[in-house]
Amino acid sequence: MSGHAIVVGGGIGGLAAALALHRIGWRATVLERASALGEIGAGMSQAPNAMRALDELGVGEQARAKGVPSYSAGNLRLPDGRYLQRARPGDVTPLLAFHRADLHGVLLEAVPAGWVRTGAEVTGLRRDEHGVTVTWDGGAASADLVIGADGIHSTVRRVWWPDASLPRFLGRTAWLGVTDTSAIPGGSEGSPGTITTPPDGLAGSVTMGPGGYFLIHPISRCRTYWAFVTTADRPGLRYEQEKGEVARRLATWHHPIPDLIEATPDEAVIHIDIRDLDPLPTYVRDRVALLGDAAHAMSPDRGQGAGQSIEDAVVLAAVLNTEPGIEAALARYDAERRPRTQATARGARADGRRTTSAAAYRTLVTMIRLIPAPLWRKGIAAEGNATWRWRPPRLPEPTPRS
Repeated sequence: MSGHAIVVGGGIGGLAAALALHRIGWRATVLERASALGEIGAGMSQAPNAMRALDELGVGEQARAKGVPSYSAGNLRLPDGRYLQRARPGDVTPLLAFHRADLHGVLLEAVPAGWVRTGAEVTGLRRDEHGVTVTWDGGAASADLVIGADGIHSTVRRVWWPDASLPRFLGRTAWLGVTDTSAIPGGSEGSPGTITTPPDGLAGSVTMGPGGYFLIHPISRCRTYWAFVTTADRPGLRYEQEKGEVARRLATWHHPIPDLIEATPDEAVIHIDIRDLDPLPTYVRDRVALLGDAAHAMSPDRGQGAGQSIEDAVVLAAVLNTEPGIEAALARYDAERRPRTQATARGARADGRRTTSAAAYRTLVTMIRLIPAPLWRKGIAAEGNATWRWRPPRLPEPTPRS
């Protein structure tokens, strides 16, 4: 079976969907409302499940060349610098950290030329005898299938799932930044696949405080992504000096946290509120499918948001390639993806509540401290949990570009 799909959204999930469709001989038109392609935001990590999906898309090698091993799951610290768990010299980590723009660029480079249309903000969808017609500012087109990959505030979901709940605020907020660490002591230590000594947390770490945590991911030899996640009484609470606010809150936390914040340009500090979606009863209606954050936006606490969207793309293409018709393929896509992604979203939400709860802080710290180090390392190995153990269906070898 082959056909033409319109993919709404040119982010990581949308490009992964277009590339997956290319692998099975479909054509795709990617509609991106921004006037220029690119990924906003800062950094992220990808776990083994996402890296296997990228391998199936044919870009795993290119992605690994951009990613940097992060030991954030192995280095758990307290605000005074003490370690609850610590990566050992010679440990290998399954996590790769990226700047979002770098991974986005890998996918964009692999999508056939001419498939992506920028400055195309979708205004409507309608069912017709040919499939689904999508309208946007200045144009319209019909396709056999429409894929909504347009994020947590998805236009496709709003139009085609009018009964769906709006994204919900989770009572948490985050400051994000990317820092040139070459001037920070220990900050330019390399990014090999194993470590000799974690350089003051710059090999990747999570520092757990009462009411919030600070995440560090190296994303190149001299660039580090950081994020501080904490609670907030209401969404939209902003400060005149965002960098100054997060610096004030963390002024007494261990090195290199204050230095990382100080070294980040004021305008590069991003402040976001954390939201997710209530579970949808289905990800497909007629010949429209939701993918990624449009279907199952989740809090960042398990680092699975982008990875689950890449999984979605591979599974959707695989079922389109093997099922006898689009309707059967979409039904199978929904049956396979909805339970996994919604369980991951529930887990991320629960993790976020635990790690930002001041009331539960002492209990959580005690529990982590009591876990034997070998057992902790086993749990964060590549096969250590069900989410990371996932393996993608096989896609055909890539077809010649058109």
